Amino acid sequence: MASKKAQLEHLRNANLFQGCSTKDLEKIAKASDEITMPAGSLIVDQGQTGREAFIVLSGTVLVKRNNKKVGTFGPGTMVGELSLLDHGPRTATVVCETECTLLLLDQRHFMGVLDQVPALAHKLLATLAGRIRDLDRQYFG
Repeated sequence: MASKKAQLEHLRNANLFQGCSTKDLEKIAKASDEITMPAGSLIVDQGQTGREAFIVLSGTVLVKRNNKKVGTFGPGTMVGELSLLDHGPRTATVVCETECTLLLLDQRHFMGVLDQVPALAHKLLATLAGRIRDLDRQYFG
């Protein structure tokens, strides 16, 4: 089991939560659950509807999109974060390459945190806007 300090560090490193204060991250951590999954476990299945996101606390995950390897990622990686915001289909498949300890954050609890701390929603919107701008620059120059 990861310490609360380690959980906060992994949350802080997740792109979606970069603008959050320690107090915000503590609320997010409190709303999440720590789970362990064996190697080979399917975490996220491309095309399926998701209602949760995962942050890798230990181990490595393989991310594939359209059956092509995107990469192998370790602690601090967040997958499935779009499902915290909508009910759209998963954009990639994610499998545990090794035994993984994950922080699971489901949409219902995440929305509860946003309801408690409306300023957090503003920070997340700013982070998402920045990511959209980066993608726009990559695509259009």
